[in-house]
Amino acid sequence: MQPQPDRTYTWVERLEWEGDDRWELIDGLPYAMSSPSLLHQVMVMELSGRLYPQFREGRCRLLAAPFDVKLSHRDVVQPDLLVICDTHRLQASHLDGPPELAVEVLSPSNERHERLRKLNLYARAGVAEYWLVTPYPFLFEVLRNRNGTFEIAGSYCEKDQFVSPTFPFVQLDLMEIFQSLPYPEALREAPPPYSTV
Repeated sequence: MQPQPDRTYTWVERLEWEGDDRWELIDGLPYAMSSPSLLHQVMVMELSGRLYPQFREGRCRLLAAPFDVKLSHRDVVQPDLLVICDTHRLQASHLDGPPELAVEVLSPSNERHERLRKLNLYARAGVAEYWLVTPYPFLFEVLRNRNGTFEIAGSYCEKDQFVSPTFPFVQLDLMEIFQSLPYPEALREAPPPYSTV
């Protein structure tokens, strides 16, 4: 069985879909996930490599996609990275309920999905902190949940040091991440189209 775009599905029905394609459900509607670009993959790996040692010794666990997060019977997503502290909710195939932290790396093909559908879903579901990471122009946005609505906790560029508001032991040198990305030199040095500098 393959999903049809004009009908809604449940978690149980999604488990019956055939093939290797990755799908998310939001309000029961299926959304196909495209293959990530090199830039996306490198960003996820850089973040994962820096975050893993910071969570390894504590009670929280860092996980990477593809791993299902079941927020309801009609909402199943796969954040690029997630942190779960209540590990009793971890099942062999999925996390049952919201993570404390969800991280999404943005690209032109997924930005609307991550900034609208998933942002609103994560807020309603109770995700405590949400990172939206744009590789170019480099932008690191951090949102915190306040009673089911996200508020901006901070926006950062490659020149900044970052400390998580939810996990103060998590610290990132964003310049190190930026310099590790596979930009052509011309792209790295060129100002974004909207820049007036």
